[in-house]
This record gives sequence, C-alpha cells and structure tokens, in this order.
Amino acid sequence: MKISQEELNELINNPRHIILRGLDLSEANLPGADLSQADLGDTNLSGANLSDANLNGADLIDTDLSKANLSRASLCDVDLRRANLSKAILNKSDLSRANLMSADLVDVDLIGACLTGTRLSDTNLTKADLRGTDLSKSDLSRSRLIGANLNRVDLSGARLIRANLSEADLRDANLIGAFLGGADLSGAKLNNADLRWANLTKVNLSNADLSRAKLVDADLSEADLSEARLAKADLSDANLVNANLTKADLSEAKLIGADLSSAILRWANLAEAVYGTSTKFPAGFDPKAVGAIRNS
Repeated sequence: MKISQEELNELINNPRHIILRGLDLSEANLPGADLSQADLGDTNLSGANLSDANLNGADLIDTDLSKANLSRASLCDVDLRRANLSKAILNKSDLSRANLMSADLVDVDLIGACLTGTRLSDTNLTKADLRGTDLSKSDLSRSRLIGANLNRVDLSGARLIRANLSEADLRDANLIGAFLGGADLSGAKLNNADLRWANLTKVNLSNADLSRAKLVDADLSEADLSEARLAKADLSDANLVNANLTKADLSEAKLIGADLSSAILRWANLAEAVYGTSTKFPAGFDPKAVGAIRNS
C-alpha cells in the first residue's frame, strides 16, 4: 500500500511504537527521522532518503532498501536479514552489531561505515566498496566479496570461513588473527596486508598478490599459493606444511622458522629468500641451489 509523505510524517511522529510493515514507502524523504525500534519488515523503502536517520533496533527483515540513502544513519542492533540493499549508500553509517545475514549488498557504498560485531554470514557483497570500514570481529563466513574494495579495512579477528574474496582488493588491510579457513582469495590483492596469526588453512590464494605482506605465524597449511606473488613477504614462523607453492614468487621473502616440510616448491622463485636453521624444507630440497640466503 502506497501512502503519501504527509501520512507517513504523521505516522512516524506518533509517540506510540511505529509499525510500517509491508507499506510502499519508495522514494520517501525521511532525513534525520527517528525510527528506532520501528517495525519496517517487508517494507518497500527503495530509493528512500534516510540519511542521518535513527534506525537503532529496527526490524528491517526482508525490507527493500535498494538505492536508498542511509549515509551517516544509525543502524545499531538492527535486523536486516534478507534485506535488499543493492546500490544503497551507507557511507559513515553505524551498523554495529547489526544482523545482515543473507542480505543483498551488491555494489553498496559502505565507505567509512562501522561494522563492528556485525553478522554478515552468507551475505552478497560483490563489488561492494568497503574502504576504511571497521569489520573487526565481524562474521563474514560464506559471504561473497567478489571484486570488493576492502582497501585498508580492519578485519582483525573477523570470521571469513569459506568466504569468496576472489579478485578482492585487500591492500594494506588488517587481517591480524582473522579466520579464513577454506576461503577463496584467488587473484586477490593483498599487498602490504597484515595477516599475522591468521588462519589460512586450505585457502585458495592462487595468483594472489601478497608482496610485502606480513604472514608471521600464519597458518597456511594445505593452502594453494600456486603462482602467488610473495616477494619480500614476511613468513617467519609460518606454517606452510603441504602448501602448494608451484611457480610462486618468494624472492627476498623472510622464511626464518617457517615450516615448508611437504610443501610443493616446483618452479618456485626463492632468489634471495632468507632462511635459517629453524626453517624446514621438504626432504632433499637444497635452498642454496635456488638462490636462497642462509641467515647465520
């Protein structure tokens, strides 16, 4: 049911609990509106202006917010399960502890948004712009982040188990202690990314760029790093047991204390890679013969 802007203004100014479930509010103009705890489930808010609005604790399950303007909006503890937010503007919004499970966030603008503790599992964030976003400790398990811009994003402690991050831009991202087991990062840009203590078991990093990345104490066991670029990366004390490093570029990488036992190093480039007595190579592998340098 489509209602007028005047009728809508009267409804939201009513001091009682706001119930707008199932209404057609497309293109509504509600900048700065107080819709906290409102029932907006299954509502059509496509193209609506909700900039600076207060939607804390609101019910937005199955709501259509495609192309809506939610810049600087407060969406703490909001329920957005299965909501359509494709091409919405959410820059500098606060989505702390929000539930976005199975939501559609394709091509969404989340630049500078706060997503601390947000539930994003099974969410579609393909080509989303998340530059400068705080996603620390968020759950992004099984989410699609194909081609997403995650430049300088804080993903420390985040759960990205079996997430699809192929071709994503994660340059300078903070992934300290992140859980990425089984994730697809093929072709991803991870230049200068901080992956210390990250769990990368069975991750697909084929053709990924990890040059100058920090991978100290990272678990890369059984990871696919074929043709990955790891030049000048710090892999000190990293677990690379059974990792596939076929044709990988490890030139000038730090391998002190790294465990490469059972790793596949066929045609890998280890020119000037630094290793020590604590570095473990596959049986019969001669690091000096391929140009690696022993650090005495």
